[in-house]
Amino acid sequence: MQIDFTKGNGLVPVIIQHELTLQVLMLGYMNKEAYEKTIKEGKVTFFSRSKNRLWTKGEESGNFLIVKDLQMDCDNDTVLIKAIPKGPTCHTGSTSCFKEETSKGFLYELEQTIADRIDNNAEASYTNKLFKSGINKVAQKVGEEAIELIIEAKDNDANLFKNEAADLLYHFLILLKAKGFKLKEIENVLKSRIK
Repeated sequence: MQIDFTKGNGLVPVIIQHELTLQVLMLGYMNKEAYEKTIKEGKVTFFSRSKNRLWTKGEESGNFLIVKDLQMDCDNDTVLIKAIPKGPTCHTGSTSCFKEETSKGFLYELEQTIADRIDNNAEASYTNKLFKSGINKVAQKVGEEAIELIIEAKDNDANLFKNEAADLLYHFLILLKAKGFKLKEIENVLKSRIK
């Protein structure tokens, strides 16, 4: 990947996007040294125009941006980094520097939380306890939640219906983890059905 640093007097714009939600988090600039440090360390480092030095996002706050994917645009003069933020991205405490708070992609964040609790063997976690009880118990729980959702669908209590739908979706994500699948794979099956 050859970046053209000449067009911007040694700097290229870098768009940071949340890997799971695809939310645009911020825009910064990199010179060649910042780019190389980002690649080497796996944490986003910019060239700060105001400080006139390299600046690793999170070096003071601890809110690092962990690099998951890096792409160039068609002219090789703009970088798109998909990252996992370790805390708020904006200095104001907002998720995004564009003040956009979104729940789009939240299911992917939830899927990651479920995986973390299982993979890290979180002892007090309901999710981990259910997972450790085996595939039969996980599948049974999904069945129970589906039945509860059907029962609530026949009534007119919107709040109970939404809560049961959430319970079903949550347990379905645990079942996916137990079966070794990702939500993205199911999404791809659904996309393939669109004609």
